[in-house]
Amino acid sequence: MSANTGTMNTNLGNVAVDNDVIAKYAGSSAVECFGIVGMATVNVKDGIAKLLKRDSLKHGVGVTVTADNKIIIDLHIIVSYGVNISSVASNLISNVKYKVEEFSGLKVEKINVLVEGVRAID
Repeated sequence: MSANTGTMNTNLGNVAVDNDVIAKYAGSSAVECFGIVGMATVNVKDGIAKLLKRDSLKHGVGVTVTADNKIIIDLHIIVSYGVNISSVASNLISNVKYKVEEFSGLKVEKINVLVEGVRAID
């Protein structure tokens, strides 16, 4: 299997889950959490964070599958103005970890939350 997949051996055969699938699911799970405005991408040239549209959530998520078949997720987020970032991040990590593990059948080893911006919600 390639480095871009997590694999499971079942009694029916091997199952491979592509990193892009995990990234899209993690991004969708993240934006459902309280205090999260959306996923972000950062322009390397000027360092400005950009809020991603709903159809490109995986671009704000980095997924790595380790040699021992565990998932590491980087979430680049934009939070709502006035929220407690620590509480939002803790809730985000808990929810995304649970949902990705249930969805993929693989263990999440670590989730890194990178707050790229703050936005007021209308």
